[in-house]
Amino acid sequence: MTLSESALDADWIGACRAAVAGLDALLAAAPASAERVVETGTLGEGGDHTLVLDRDAERAVFAQLDLLHAAGHRFTAVSEERGEVDYGGGPLRVVIDPIDGSLNAKRLMGHYALSIAVADGPTMADVAFGFVHDFGNGEEWSATRGGGAWRDGVRLDPGLGERRGRDGKLELLGIEQADPQWVAASIDGLTAATRRLRCVGAIAVSLCQVAAARLDGMVSLRNCRAVDAAAGQLIVREAGGFVAFPRAGAGVEDDPLGNPLDVAAHAPVIAARTASTLAELARIPRV
Repeated sequence: MTLSESALDADWIGACRAAVAGLDALLAAAPASAERVVETGTLGEGGDHTLVLDRDAERAVFAQLDLLHAAGHRFTAVSEERGEVDYGGGPLRVVIDPIDGSLNAKRLMGHYALSIAVADGPTMADVAFGFVHDFGNGEEWSATRGGGAWRDGVRLDPGLGERRGRDGKLELLGIEQADPQWVAASIDGLTAATRRLRCVGAIAVSLCQVAAARLDGMVSLRNCRAVDAAAGQLIVREAGGFVAFPRAGAGVEDDPLGNPLDVAAHAPVIAARTASTLAELARIPRV
């Protein structure tokens, strides 16, 4: 590969931190919920109504991508709001969610995060760099393929396990996309798997909690988008955990990381500290 085609040659973490600084300024300028719920009147590529905050946050991230491209790096950006944006082509894909957990952000609730992943191919398995900054508590999470996962400069212990009660159930399971109808459809499987549920409200942040063994596992109850999970899933795997995006009728062993890095919602994401728990969580029924 040439310099501009290598997934890790650019200063991605520097660009991510610069984007965080821009987003911090935006959030500080809109400290009230009423300021954060203003819509642009348009739909993003993901099908959601675009908030002014989301639009401006995306602009802050793309400003850093512009600088990297000007320095000679070529890639395709995949964003929740803009879809695919060509920065000179090549094999690299930069997958961006400027504010994962935007409902939390606009209601002034933690957690919500910037999520950026860089991949040298079209699927989750190809992600080489992941970055998540949680604005709720200020934590920075990152990982490089084969290089481990880090929280605030401290490497995450890949040997961390899970906790189970005397009844054999997981102590704490994260769920995302917690619409009551979807929870109801999955409740028997959730009851069998865990003693307690937590809904963080941001897929990227939930995945980071699994990476640090704060959660024993997590499941999304519906199909998720790559922009929400691409960075977090690498952080989990580099921290010694397991991730899969099981398609309907497929098991976790059937190309678990084959989910495409585009704007569509193809499959749910599940994560766990052990392979056996990953398989258990994959059996939870979903709508």
